Amino acid sequence: MSQAEILHLAGRAMLLALQLAAPILLVSLAVGVLVSLVQAVTQVQEMTLTFVPKLAGVALVLVVAGGWMLRQVSDFTRGLFESIPRMLGVG
Repeated sequence: MSQAEILHLAGRAMLLALQLAAPILLVSLAVGVLVSLVQAVTQVQEMTLTFVPKLAGVALVLVVAGGWMLRQVSDFTRGLFESIPRMLGVG
């Protein structure tokens, strides 16, 4: 296995991690900003108030996109296992 192949594989793994984390992070960011706006308007400065809406948003993302995320990870893993003989130079 050459250095280029290792770098390509690492790049694909990092891209997959970014694709899987992006929806969760974006929803968490959006919910956090909205709750902060509500807190600023109402002048309610409770630090724990952002936790429950963020948790609900992340749970909703996992319910909606969980199948897609699992399929992406499964396809990547299947591709890794199928490429083991080529990486080892067997067959």
